[in-house]
Amino acid sequence: GYYPGHEDLPDDVDGVSQIDGELFTDDGNSHGSHVAGTIAGIDNEVGVVGVAPGVDLFIVKIFDFDGLWVSKAHSSDLVAAAYACEEAGANVISMSLSGTQATGKEESAFAGLYERGILSIAAASNDGIEEYHYPASYPSVVSVAAVDSDNIAADFSQFNDAVELAAPGVAVLSTTSYVATDELAVDGMTYDANGVEFSPYGLASGALVDGGLCAATGNWTGQVVLCARGDISFYDKVMNVENSGGTAAVIYNNEPGNFWGTLGEGNTSAIPAISLSQEDGLYLVANKLGLTGNVTHLLTYPASGYEAWDGTSMATPHVSAVAALIWSANPAWSNEAIRLAMQETALDLGDPGRDVHYGFGLVQAKDALDMLQMGSASMHVADIDMSYTQQGKNFNLGTAVTIVDEYGVPVTGADVALTTETPGGDLITDNSVTDVAGVATFRLRTRQPGLYEATVTNVTHAELEYLSAANVETSDSLTLIR
Repeated sequence: GYYPGHEDLPDDVDGVSQIDGELFTDDGNSHGSHVAGTIAGIDNEVGVVGVAPGVDLFIVKIFDFDGLWVSKAHSSDLVAAAYACEEAGANVISMSLSGTQATGKEESAFAGLYERGILSIAAASNDGIEEYHYPASYPSVVSVAAVDSDNIAADFSQFNDAVELAAPGVAVLSTTSYVATDELAVDGMTYDANGVEFSPYGLASGALVDGGLCAATGNWTGQVVLCARGDISFYDKVMNVENSGGTAAVIYNNEPGNFWGTLGEGNTSAIPAISLSQEDGLYLVANKLGLTGNVTHLLTYPASGYEAWDGTSMATPHVSAVAALIWSANPAWSNEAIRLAMQETALDLGDPGRDVHYGFGLVQAKDALDMLQMGSASMHVADIDMSYTQQGKNFNLGTAVTIVDEYGVPVTGADVALTTETPGGDLITDNSVTDVAGVATFRLRTRQPGLYEATVTNVTHAELEYLSAANVETSDSLTLIR
């Protein structure tokens, strides 16, 4: 979903929801609002700035309010979502999602979208293994891996030969549809905390007690229990505190800094649980036991919040926004040209050349744009297509020839020479200059039915060399029937 009321997100956004009873603007999980902020966060001196502020967004809500799949027809939902984006006029489809199973229907759908000029970009997935996940691993989709601020591949980021590009995906600060307040107040000091996922929101207080690893129950009735991270799951620690009468569980890290904990899908508790940094936890154990601790674990929704999240879901919108940003400089560029430019100019990381962790490397917006704007040294024929209309006894024969450079970018100002052979064997020659879409158009008016064949005989340009060996096709034929 998407929260249009956020102070740092555009409010004039259209979209659709696949979830019965929910609008696309219902975003309890905030996953959609977070990736949207990375793409289009407003440059308004508040919060964050997106990679491509001002870009048009179209939202398809495919997960429910809590961020879960509702329909078992996964492929149907995803394909329908992609088609909705196409119908809305999207050039780029950004998918911060993944699944383990490929389907022929999905693969065919994304291949068709690519052939029709759309660039689909998806998260490689967060299992940190070699397994292909989808839709990212379909050939027609750009698979995005995550790196940290040191350009090191995140340990959760999928690695395989489908990975194409890398982008920031660790501690990415962006917009959320809620404001979470998590803290522990003791003796006049407030310690920043993180909420433990799936524990209930609320307030709790009690004397601080050291529970060690909280690997077993204790005599903690009415107390706030400090638990060291390690040995057993967060859920088991919280359950031991709850079953011992504790009012809240405070789990501190076993390495520097804080962490994001979870009770696990399908689990919950009756008491709030938060996490602290190792430094704060050890300090409290050494100096504040017996003093009253006040735990706050609250969430305000909807609200203009900001959080730093990890995931290939966070990396994906960086690449999607770069593609949109580049495309905005010249809408006539093709999806193939945009994709190739991002590949060719990516900052090589890891092993030299393309590798399984980074693909071609870290996406580089300016370098990709510069490459496309500079063009190349050669051009060739990408397509030739004949068509006709009939007016009374007259046929209006049209031939369209598309010229592109070596990166697939349409070439403007190329002089195309065309010879058309008539049914009687006559050769008609003509010249036409390509427009901004790289298309040269030829017209022939005739009354003679039969077979016509058009052939490109030469292409010239003031700056580019005609590389005929790269031609995709140079002739087409059409039979006129009265």
